[in-house]
Amino acid sequence: MTISLSASTHNCSLTVAVSRSVIRRTPFHNNFSLTTHPLSFNCIHLTPTFSAISASHRSSSAISSSTGTGTPVVSEDTINVLDDVQVFDLKGQGVPISDLWKDRKAVIAFARHFGCVLCRIRADYLAAEKDKMDAAGVALVLIGPGSVDQARTFYEQTKFKGEVYADPSYRSYEALRFVSGVTTTFTPGAGLKILQAYMEGYRQDWELSFEKDTRTRGGWRQGGIIVAGPGKNNITYIHKDKEAGDDPDIKDILNACCVQAN
Repeated sequence: MTISLSASTHNCSLTVAVSRSVIRRTPFHNNFSLTTHPLSFNCIHLTPTFSAISASHRSSSAISSSTGTGTPVVSEDTINVLDDVQVFDLKGQGVPISDLWKDRKAVIAFARHFGCVLCRIRADYLAAEKDKMDAAGVALVLIGPGSVDQARTFYEQTKFKGEVYADPSYRSYEALRFVSGVTTTFTPGAGLKILQAYMEGYRQDWELSFEKDTRTRGGWRQGGIIVAGPGKNNITYIHKDKEAGDDPDIKDILNACCVQAN
């Protein structure tokens, strides 16, 4: 199957053409159909024309850093802000976010929002390696911007094997300086990944996606992944998504979280 992309800087449209049939999605409407016509997204300021045969879920081109020595890779100011951020478990119990790695090592994944189809892929690709994390004594955690009710819905839908927390204040995303904006959400790469996700059977939860707070705030902010602990100040790996669905190579995460722990 050949996939081609084009993005015009004049009318700012993204077209994905598939030789057989594809799923057609309009970003702001809950409509899907199977069609032989190209898939089009309209957005703002896309990159000029290019083509690709396939797309990977695990782009390594985002900002990623791992010292491999246990040396923190974020500023002291960021750590101090995080120490004051509260997240909530599925029972609604609030905890300082840094408590999640204060007494243990943890892989902390930050979702774009709880309805995001690409975040469900992130949850699965991390959970697939949970046995290795367990063997190394490393916890697996996912945080999403939104309410505890949204976090519960996500957990029930995905059966995520790790812990799930909600950050209704979005302060952890701001502290870690994750990128935000329409142009980081609707990109050619993200479009391909959404298409591939639907072909693999993943689905967006549109009810969660169109709740007011998600639509106006969380829907445009990307997430990332950190490896931290034990110790509140001990963040040794950080990956910041440059666009929706920009997952790092799982080997990089396992090297950061598990190799030294063995």
